[in-house]
Amino acid sequence: QVHVVESGGGLVQPGASLKLSCAASGRTFSQHTIAWFRQAPGTEREFVAGIRWNSRTTIYADSVKGRLTISRDNAKNMVYLQMNALKPDDTAVYYCAADTGVILSNTRNRAAYDYWGQGTQVTVSS
Repeated sequence: QVHVVESGGGLVQPGASLKLSCAASGRTFSQHTIAWFRQAPGTEREFVAGIRWNSRTTIYADSVKGRLTISRDNAKNMVYLQMNALKPDDTAVYYCAADTGVILSNTRNRAAYDYWGQGTQVTVSS
């Protein structure tokens, strides 16, 4: 089992950068696939980016490719989401999710994850 806590959200202007962090507890963190999802008001929670346990495979939503980068440090039990060139459409609550046994083809599926944080708000506005 793993417990995750997000941080790093805030209010930024369009074009700015922000780095979100996901701190995890649990001895088996290094075995978990970690993903970031986001949810804007009135919309469903959507996949943003995911990283496999060994960091060799990363997956991104088409809407964020080239702007967002997911990375992890298993020694520190941390996962990061570097967000560049932010747009107003990126405004949402960002959630970190974790689970073991997530097959590659299921990385984008929120139902594949049992462990979720409380979320951190990102607002992009001028």
